[in-house]
Parts: sequence; C-alpha cells; structure tokens
Amino acid sequence: MIVSGSYDKTVCIWDAVAGSLIRKREGHSDEVQAVAFSHDSTMIVSASHDKTVCIWDAVTGSLIRKLEGHNGGVTSVAFSHDSTMIVSGSSDETVCIWDAVAGSLIRKLEGHSGWVRSVAFSHDSTMIVSGSHDKTVCIWDAVTGSLIRKLEGHHDDVISVAFSADGLYVVAYNYEGVNYMWSIADPSKPPVQAPQLFTGHQAITSNYILNIDLNGHHIIHETSNGQETILCYLPDLGSYPRCVTQSGAKLTFGTEKGDIYIVDCAPLINTYFT
Repeated sequence: MIVSGSYDKTVCIWDAVAGSLIRKREGHSDEVQAVAFSHDSTMIVSASHDKTVCIWDAVTGSLIRKLEGHNGGVTSVAFSHDSTMIVSGSSDETVCIWDAVAGSLIRKLEGHSGWVRSVAFSHDSTMIVSGSHDKTVCIWDAVTGSLIRKLEGHHDDVISVAFSADGLYVVAYNYEGVNYMWSIADPSKPPVQAPQLFTGHQAITSNYILNIDLNGHHIIHETSNGQETILCYLPDLGSYPRCVTQSGAKLTFGTEKGDIYIVDCAPLINTYFT
C-alpha cells in the first residue's frame, strides 16, 4: 500500500501493485503536510496545518484518534521503527513525542528557534533528529527527550533530515540545495558537504537522495559511509518531487502536480531512464 496526503485536506490509501485508490479519508480541516506508515504497516499517521496529528487504521481506513498538542501547523511526522512512538515537528518550533498506542503526548521538546520542517527516528528508535528554519539540526534522546547535540553548518533553512540505515550518520539539506552529513560517532568532525554539482536537493531517505542537478535533472543518489553514488537520472517529472519514502530498494514520492511515482532503485546502478 501507499499513503498520500494533499492540500485538499484528505489522506488517500492506494494499492501499490494495481495503482488503484483503495479509500480516501477526511479528518483534517487544513492542508495535510506529511504522512507515514507505521513500520508494522498497521497504522498511518498524518500531519496537518490544522495543528493536529491523526492516526488511522491502515486496513480499514478508520480514524483511530486525533492528537492535539501543537500550537502551530504540523509540518512533519514519523513513526519509531518499533511502531510504538510518533514524532512530529511544527511551525510552533517544537518537537512532540507521542505514544502511538495510547495517543498521549509523552513530551514536548524545545530547542529550535524556527519552524521544525523535518523529523525522523534512528533505526534503533533511541534517537530523534529534527531540522529547522533556524538553520540547525538537533539530535534528541528519544527516551528522555534531552537534547544530545545541536549541529550547525547550514546557511539556510533545513528542510529535510534522516539517519543513515546503520545509524552512524545524520544527513540534512536546506533551501540552498546544500547537503551535509555528520558523523554520530564523532560529532566534532566537520560535516561532509556534497560536491557542488549536486544542488537543489528535494528529499532524502536513509539510503537515497532525490535531487535536482544544475541541468534541472532529477537524480537519485545512494548514500553509504558518508559518500554519495549516482544511481540514475529520472525523466522530467514536470513538477518538484515531495515527501519521498523508502521501502527496501523502492522509493515512493509525490509531485506538486498531484502525481505519485514508485521507483525501484535495485537495478538502477549506472542505468538511465528513457
């Protein structure tokens, strides 16, 4: 299944094989900014400018509960990898950690001085990373809520963050299209910046980066050991990609035109789309 959220205030669930719409759900009163599946595929979470987070049953599509606690629009949301917690970021400059089962607010984290645009859990669910319009990246202890460290180096708003699959790196990019990687093991090391060729990044996952190069081509990169390797070039999508998610070697992303794409990265080494 695939889940998508839209400016039309709805959440849609799709059959990933047939490409058909399974159901459309209404529960938000403003634009849906982010959606995500739980890692056990039983729940869906959506974040909206209406300041709420909704949890949905992934099978029936029914609204399980609506979470309230932010004082501004909710811009990003993610499940922990054990599917027991949800993290959300907001224009109120805070990060909230929720109990995914009880629907209760565990704690609200304050440490940014601008909109929180992106949040993610580490793969062992022990850490949270957040990126903000204040140009910083924060790493938090997911259990205690304490700020582990604040990473600086960007000169523009940070709009997407992720942990590497091995948990050794944090990657973030900003509105300038500059991508940085930090070593978790040695945060004193300066961040690694991607080559200047890669500008205008649009979205990242734990293993892949989807961006636009200087010629306007959408490119998928693989990230490992702090390095980036070009996997493929995509044809002109006619619109910017948004909200990239990863399932194994498959990337799913939407565009501003309202289209949804699924790309299998496994066979794409040194292969170009036609």
